[in-house]
Amino acid sequence: MNKAILFLLLLICTTTMVMSEGQKENSSNKVKLVFTSWRTEDIDRMNRINKTFTKQHPNIEIDFQPIKDTEYDAQLKQSLAAGTGADIIFLRSYDSGYQIYKTDSLIDLNKMIPELDSFPKAAVDAWSTPENIHYGIPAAGVVHGVYYRKSIFEKYNLPIPKTWNEFITICNTLQSKGETVFAQGTKDNWMLYEVIYSGLGANFYGGEEARQRLLSKEAHITDTNFLTAFEKINELKEFFPERFEGIDYVTMQQIFGTGNAAMFIGGSWEIGIFEDLGGLDDVGYFAPPVAEDGDLLQYCFHVDAGVAMNKNTKYPEEAKLYMTWLASPEFAQLYMNELPGFFSYTPGEYELTNKLAKEMESYVPGSEATVRTVWEKLSAQAPSGNELMGEAIQKMYAGELTPNEAAEYVDKGLSWYYE
Repeated sequence: MNKAILFLLLLICTTTMVMSEGQKENSSNKVKLVFTSWRTEDIDRMNRINKTFTKQHPNIEIDFQPIKDTEYDAQLKQSLAAGTGADIIFLRSYDSGYQIYKTDSLIDLNKMIPELDSFPKAAVDAWSTPENIHYGIPAAGVVHGVYYRKSIFEKYNLPIPKTWNEFITICNTLQSKGETVFAQGTKDNWMLYEVIYSGLGANFYGGEEARQRLLSKEAHITDTNFLTAFEKINELKEFFPERFEGIDYVTMQQIFGTGNAAMFIGGSWEIGIFEDLGGLDDVGYFAPPVAEDGDLLQYCFHVDAGVAMNKNTKYPEEAKLYMTWLASPEFAQLYMNELPGFFSYTPGEYELTNKLAKEMESYVPGSEATVRTVWEKLSAQAPSGNELMGEAIQKMYAGELTPNEAAEYVDKGLSWYYE
């Protein structure tokens, strides 16, 4: 073979091999990070948020894979134990998240995310060990209160209630006019504790100061102030819809979201759901009514969602890069815009674009912040305070327990805590 032809063939062959290898390398460099959550309703909104990151880092794909809320914790533990857990994980605060950390599945963030030093300490502590190891970025807090239909309130010229008596008066008026007062159902009991008791009850049991006495074991849930909260939320039962025992969480959202009830006791995270159902301009919000005029609002501003990193991820460098972005003001602003009602803890100057979110936030300066009643420490083992409260209130609304018996049900179940 002619030397020139041989050289040309070798050159072509070598070039082809390099090009082939280059394409393969480029293809293999595309990394997919799986990001999981307990909010299946957020897929489209989270995908829009993540587009900003992947545009800046085209070699990384974020695959948002949420799991049904009621199955999330169990599936998360199983997947992490099996080595198939997501790379990035939305993590509940305090005891629930700490249980995941204790499986030795999460990476310590103290050195990886130094920005955590500038976050509010109370928020960082919700995803930290007693030894001050941080395992979650505080992504967002949520508030609890009452949504209402503006058109129905305007129809009867009803004012926004500030006190509990004013609130009950409005309930009576709406009921006398034949309106469905609340969309509330009791089939899913977590709402009864997390939103109704912790949200509306805090004004009666004394908010954060009283919660701290529970944490220090100086108080019991059977104490008069906590019992009063049971009694007050029990007053709302007569305004629930017929056959409320069979109404689940999604159905009550549909009832209110489609304008078929005057009020809905809910969390700020539901703005997006009502927005997707349409007619958000007709939805208003007010904070939990105080016991007496002039009382300081005890506002349940719950540290809700943190973000953790699987220490066994196959792509630690890419996951670290994404985690750093999740701790940035850019993500915080995008998150609050796309998911109104979630309030970021990331330091920075932000503008809320949603009117309802602004309304919810407007109550913060004139209030004392607290979190859900037994979320911290009292839910560290079974039976957890969270489960007991939900069960007790569900039984109370079903008429199986009096408010006093409901409080005793919880206190008895928490005997492990006071030992």
